[in-house]
Amino acid sequence: MVTRKTKTAEPTSFEDAMRELDELVEGMENGELALDASLAAYQRGAYLVKYCQAQLTRVDEQIKIVENDMAKPFDLTTGSAQ
Repeated sequence: MVTRKTKTAEPTSFEDAMRELDELVEGMENGELALDASLAAYQRGAYLVKYCQAQLTRVDEQIKIVENDMAKPFDLTTGSAQ
């Protein structure tokens, strides 16, 4: 039986977190992990899901700010947003 140590560091990016989450899920689904390792993987996975949700929320808020700024009427005479 394979035992894996789960990472405890903060992910460096959304993509890294998703990659690690995929690896954790794959290991759990394959039955490769001992019970204690499965629990640790589950806990790490829950943390990574929250991290990814926070990143998506942050990006969504930034998109809304950009969209709101772009939604201002454009003045054709001056060439700028009003």
